Amino acid sequence: MDDLQLLREMRNETGTPAPATLARGRRELLSRIGGETAMLPDGGTLRRRKVTRRLLLASAAAAVLVGALVAADVVIPGAKPGATAEAAEVLSKAAAAAIKTSDPVVGPGQYLKVETKAVYGATVSRANGTMVSWLETQDGQLYVPADTSGEWVWNRERRVPTTFFGEESKAEAQRHVSSLNGGAGPQLEGIIRGPGGAFYGSAQQILGMPLLEAVKTLPREPRRLLDLIYEKTKGQGPSPESQALMTIADSLRIGVVPADLRAAMYKAAALIPGVVVADEQATLDGRKGVALGVYWAEGKLRQDIIVDPVTGFMIGERTMHLVAMGGIPANTASGWTSVKTSVVDSAP
Repeated sequence: MDDLQLLREMRNETGTPAPATLARGRRELLSRIGGETAMLPDGGTLRRRKVTRRLLLASAAAAVLVGALVAADVVIPGAKPGATAEAAEVLSKAAAAAIKTSDPVVGPGQYLKVETKAVYGATVSRANGTMVSWLETQDGQLYVPADTSGEWVWNRERRVPTTFFGEESKAEAQRHVSSLNGGAGPQLEGIIRGPGGAFYGSAQQILGMPLLEAVKTLPREPRRLLDLIYEKTKGQGPSPESQALMTIADSLRIGVVPADLRAAMYKAAALIPGVVVADEQATLDGRKGVALGVYWAEGKLRQDIIVDPVTGFMIGERTMHLVAMGGIPANTASGWTSVKTSVVDSAP
């Protein structure tokens, strides 16, 4: 969808910059596109938004999604009372399908396995003001026990730069590959365990609420739910509308949101001004769905959620660069996350 959202700023000299320098370089890029910075527990940077605590902080990926998009006019947030009629219809179908589709049943001793693949953009800001970017991937598997208060297990695979935008981009990525996976700070790869899912000492949350409490108490009435999302995310993100859709994507990415709440989130998304059908045949990690998005940064960027209207499951989410910016070409997914769930009998 990031946790990962990772930035490595460098000058003309070699060496690994300090975390404060990395954050400053990332903020420089984001300030040009109207975004915000969110910090990972390990000192890295999650995409451009201030994120509600995710279950899959920096889960991971395969390859960049680059290609032509279905043409769509930029819809200015607030210009309409809700999503376009086409987008609202897709979300309504997804909500209805979510109610009909049975959630995975996790028996005693079993685990809900949440597999994520994601791509994250990394950018370095040079002393002369130019920026160089590349994409890197990281796969992850999360194991949630039947008794969710028990020990959760998270396998974070190695983070690997995979997609480069020219030789300069490749050289910068290779220069920093060691620092992406090593150095001081919390464990960035391998098996991590957390009681009740409290990785890095932080409990899982949705909208600032403990996960299990949120699942039980969040309103199922779409307007009340959307109003709560606006309230909890006030002042975050590039606009209230884009932040609301991002928050819904962040919540659904967790993989453990029950069908009735998932349906309510789809219906809430249909009330967000500016939501459009961006791509009727969006492919993410080999799976096809409908991409629904909100434009921001004056139409330069678009945040999408990709849903399967037949099953009601969210396939994933992505951030599209619609113009060339910060070393990232136009019509490029500068970040995406796909989610797949299943039930297994054991965890690592």
